[in-house]
Amino acid sequence: MSRQTWLFSYGTLRQASVQRALFGREVESVGEVLTGFIVDTITITDPSVIEQSGSDRHPILRRAAQGEEVHGAALALTTAELEAADRYEADDYVRIAVVLGSGRAAFVYVERGGAGR
Repeated sequence: MSRQTWLFSYGTLRQASVQRALFGREVESVGEVLTGFIVDTITITDPSVIEQSGSDRHPILRRAAQGEEVHGAALALTTAELEAADRYEADDYVRIAVVLGSGRAAFVYVERGGAGR
């Protein structure tokens, strides 16, 4: 069995319909917070992502002052499900490792080019 990995989601990956399309199930999730980022929006052009999410407007994380925070959910994924999420995310995103408010280690998708401090 694949090892469990946590992925912080602040957008479309929290939608049950997107989870069922990507992972074949609704995944376990726990409310979480991520500091040092703000949520903005971008326009997605990938037709398959738009079809799965139902929108061409998607949230994206950008670095911000340390006092800023984003509320979302930590999704419990298998390694194969994390790879499916990688394929789903548009080229505008990059996956990085973070530590969430609870101290939980997780991955998160942020603005490509904006992952550094």
